[in-house]
Amino acid sequence: MTAIHFSGGTIWRGAGEPAARSLLVDDGVIVALDEAADAAAEGAERVERVELDGGFLMPSFGDGHAHPLFGGLEAEGPAVRGCTSVEDIVAAVAEYAAAHPEEEWIFGASYDPSLVEEGLFDARWLDAAVPDRPVVLRAYDYHTVWVNSRALELAGIDASTPDPVLGEITRRADGSPLGTLREWGAVDLVFDAAPVRPAEQRMRALVRAGEYYLARGVTWVQDAWVEPGDVDSYLEAAERGILPVRFNLALYADPRRFPAQLPTMLDSRERVQALGSPMLTAHTVKFFADGVIESETGALLEPYCSALHKHGMSVWEGESLAEAVRAVDAAGFQVHIHAIGDAAVRQALDAIEGAIAANGPRDRRPVIAHAQLVDDADLDRFAELGVIACMQPLWAQLDGLMTVLTVPRLGQERADRQYRMASLEASGAALSFGSDWPVSSGAPLDGLAIAVSRQTADGVPAGGWTPAEILDPAIAFDAYSASVAHQGFADRAAAPWGRIEPGASADFVVLAADPRQLAPAELPALAIRSTYLAGSPRYRGAA
Repeated sequence: MTAIHFSGGTIWRGAGEPAARSLLVDDGVIVALDEAADAAAEGAERVERVELDGGFLMPSFGDGHAHPLFGGLEAEGPAVRGCTSVEDIVAAVAEYAAAHPEEEWIFGASYDPSLVEEGLFDARWLDAAVPDRPVVLRAYDYHTVWVNSRALELAGIDASTPDPVLGEITRRADGSPLGTLREWGAVDLVFDAAPVRPAEQRMRALVRAGEYYLARGVTWVQDAWVEPGDVDSYLEAAERGILPVRFNLALYADPRRFPAQLPTMLDSRERVQALGSPMLTAHTVKFFADGVIESETGALLEPYCSALHKHGMSVWEGESLAEAVRAVDAAGFQVHIHAIGDAAVRQALDAIEGAIAANGPRDRRPVIAHAQLVDDADLDRFAELGVIACMQPLWAQLDGLMTVLTVPRLGQERADRQYRMASLEASGAALSFGSDWPVSSGAPLDGLAIAVSRQTADGVPAGGWTPAEILDPAIAFDAYSASVAHQGFADRAAAPWGRIEPGASADFVVLAADPRQLAPAELPALAIRSTYLAGSPRYRGAA
């Protein structure tokens, strides 16, 4: 393999590290920096010289929490994500159905639930577009679906169907199902009746997702919700050699089926390990501790302002989460817990603390994802327990979702304690970033613009929302690169990624300019010139 010598720009090695001016890559690994790189390049037989032309080379980004298979599948169905009215969505579904008469079920995502008051969408609106085939549309939060009457019929949902465990069937005044289903218990009623998406669709989705990420400088992704059938898809893609980026699988733990799931999880991990693909691992188990605040299913210590006796939804009741976490931790899995509300965060911390006490010390790197609302009493527990806070910086802004749906439910005082990224980092906790794509943009630069400003794209509010939580740019960029590598156990690889140092895998992104010299609002438009994975240019953008 030809060695590659990079020079002519800034080579950023991470927060607190001195920048370099050149580096040499050989056989996919960084072998030297600065003078040593220059000398080795001069003495090498075959060297490709890459002029950075004033660009900014840094460790590639990682996404610590995402749903790439979901994101890749969105393009397989009707284009509803950009629709700004119910009429637009219905028209997009009708157009898609007319163009695909062979499809027995029509799946789509991600519609905007705020287009209708309280997010209550009627099945009859979709019936006007497709009356004879089932239609299933996911909301962009992926906790809610909107279906037509045929889908309700095939799922066996009618006026006599009780609300399932961990789910809500919204209803009309006469008790008949409206067409909006919330949370897994209700959503699964439809998906259990639906066919599995064809294998070739799923292969295309994984390739599409990987290409999406490479174009945004990302080379490692945590898939944070993996069912057994998804494991099969990833394994097939890895066997075909078509996975564009590195993926780690977080196997979904369902409180309705656990602990019967544990043997399957162990088998899935063993199958992935046996394949030995450098692009695929499966060392994590995913738990949901609660839902989301916007639908009042996020679990809160104090009740919602909009429903004074409602504290949200705890997915795992009593000690069941602690017991399940203890079991998967004992099996050597990394724990990854979705926790939005402060009650869910506390329950997750308690469960992790119990697993440490029961199973003894080891390098476990447990993750609490989102951590949208953390009570003061629990802030220091992240560092004390070695818990990684994997947060979504794009959400920490006063956009319409926040001002219309979130703040009224929490009240201003609680709302201003959301996304305490700087506080957690200052406490000594490990802070990593993820996007939750396709729930929100998977572009790290979009999220980083918010992390270093706490402002919307329009610069609102002046000085930033909760400005004490604004992150130093170096810390923020580390959170989307080196810290995600730490979350992903990259240091255990023969050539670890997430670092710019000799012996590290040559996984890096080249930006058109130094992001530290730009205003936050300019970051989303900063061009990705190239993305390298193990020394191979997997993406080249415009110069």
